[in-house]
Amino acid sequence: MTLNSHTNSIFITFIITSCIVLSFQMPGPHLLLVVVVAVCLIKTASGFANGKVSQACGDMIPQHGHDSSSKPAPYNITLDNPTFSPGDHITVTLLVVPTSGSISFKGFLIEARDAENPDGPAVGSFSLLNPSESQLLHCGHTQGSAVSHTSKSKKTEIQAVWEAPKNPPAGVQFLATVVQKYKVYWVQIPGPVVSLNGATGVPPPNPTPTTTTTAVTTTLSALTRPFSSEGCGRSKSCLRDPVGCDPGRDPLCFFLSFTPEERTVLFELSGPADGYLSFALSLDKWMGNDDVYLCVRDGDSVDINAAYVSGRTHPELASENVLSDTAWQLADGVIQCRFRRDILLPRKIESRFSLDQSYFLFIAHGRAEDGVIYRHDRQPLISTHQTVITGPPENLAGSRSPLLIKFHGVFMLVAWMTTVTTGVIIARYFKHDWPETRLFGRRLWFQVHRALMTLTVLLTCVGFSLPFIYRGGWSRHAGSHPYLGCTVMALSFIQPIMALLRPAADSSRRYIFNWMHLGTGTIARVLAVVAIFLGIQQQALLLPGPWSTGVLAGCVVWGVLVDLLLEFHSKVVIVTGRTLAEDEEKILGTHSDSERQRKVSRFKKIVLAVFLMGNVGFLSVLLNTIRNV
Repeated sequence: MTLNSHTNSIFITFIITSCIVLSFQMPGPHLLLVVVVAVCLIKTASGFANGKVSQACGDMIPQHGHDSSSKPAPYNITLDNPTFSPGDHITVTLLVVPTSGSISFKGFLIEARDAENPDGPAVGSFSLLNPSESQLLHCGHTQGSAVSHTSKSKKTEIQAVWEAPKNPPAGVQFLATVVQKYKVYWVQIPGPVVSLNGATGVPPPNPTPTTTTTAVTTTLSALTRPFSSEGCGRSKSCLRDPVGCDPGRDPLCFFLSFTPEERTVLFELSGPADGYLSFALSLDKWMGNDDVYLCVRDGDSVDINAAYVSGRTHPELASENVLSDTAWQLADGVIQCRFRRDILLPRKIESRFSLDQSYFLFIAHGRAEDGVIYRHDRQPLISTHQTVITGPPENLAGSRSPLLIKFHGVFMLVAWMTTVTTGVIIARYFKHDWPETRLFGRRLWFQVHRALMTLTVLLTCVGFSLPFIYRGGWSRHAGSHPYLGCTVMALSFIQPIMALLRPAADSSRRYIFNWMHLGTGTIARVLAVVAIFLGIQQQALLLPGPWSTGVLAGCVVWGVLVDLLLEFHSKVVIVTGRTLAEDEEKILGTHSDSERQRKVSRFKKIVLAVFLMGNVGFLSVLLNTIRNV
């Protein structure tokens, strides 16, 4: 019974994209296999904002991983009748205590139980008076034997009608668990006891029950020693982003260090984060079965907990406290936490890794609300190789982008920023420059054009497949980028098929092919550019901005300007060529058309060379940026 809900990605789709996805028979959405520290994950937290908490029917304890509040509950239960008979109806009201001010609540669970056996099953059944804010649950053998919330909206009063069973106990007590916010809640708040008419010896209401949970108890204190990168590689191992940064000087530095001691390891974690900062130990670079450590901001304090992820699920807090000497600090949006953990733990403590083994390291951060963590803001930083936690000190390197995704970006950039643009320029403006020059029996311009376009299709095919190989299916969190990619991939296949089926050059239907070939190619290029702009903003390949976006825009504008220049030049040549030819024929009596063609061809070759140099320059900057993320 929690207050947060899972935020689903909103996909922008086009009709043509849906058709293409169907044609490729794409599988249904799978969970996003991000290389992620377990804390960030795909889900936000454990719990049910929709109030479907039937598993809490017994002890009425929310699975929030924290103890219930020890303060007096600011909520009360009232009834409209102190006695009942079988089949009678009693209106039950859960409301805020008037003297407590405007303290609303978000979640609740109301049950009626035998006053002589308050730990027994729920008795009777309820009907709703507030169906938009409450719902019935099936607790025990009776449908509608409990009432809970339907959303995390703020409430000050909830009513429901309880119907007494045919064979009721002599006394019935009403109990309520109320959640004010994720980490602040009260369990089994006792309400009035109602008596069965004619029954005797009805017990008085029980005192407020005491409940215990298995949440980790963490002792927090202020940091007495500032964080520093001094000693990295000599006395402690460090993983940093950017490489070589110092958390004592750079507030944007993500920093993890660990120092082996006699029986423990001292961990230090620092970085800019709105809600939480975390790291994990993992046997591989994939999410699942990871040993996680969380530093979660809650108001003006930080909770430091150990957790574990089994498979691709939300993190589960450790059942026993395995951390000691915990300390934290909040300053200027930076979370810093420090703690120790034993190298070896007793066998009874499950799911904790021994620190004398080698692991990959993850660092992740994201948003948190009332102590509830949400999906990570960026792709986690992952160490490039495994390291033994108690081994010799190292300066560790890491990356936020998987290698397959990097190659995906490289292939798409080369294909749609360089090869396709060059191929279009060759076909559009160099047809008449090499009219008789042939290569393998075909005109030179055509062979160059075909080779570049074939290379474009091959690069697109390989680049298109890499994210699916990496993620093992469809990406639910990439927005419209994969849909645009599928469309571009389909159009890339259509283009060579149309070229193979094109009519002869002197055919009356040739113009249809020309327009379809031009239109399909233009649409593919535009969508590819849009997809690339969206791609460099994806978590798996997030290039530093805004300058990287500017470089990509410069590359696109550079190609457009060269295209416009050549187009303008060709029009001018056509117009002025006729006039010059007429004048020269009158004056000289001969044509100097071949000389003009040589000058025109020389100009276009110079423009092509300048374009390629500029294009390669922009491309080199982008590829180097991808290499370094």
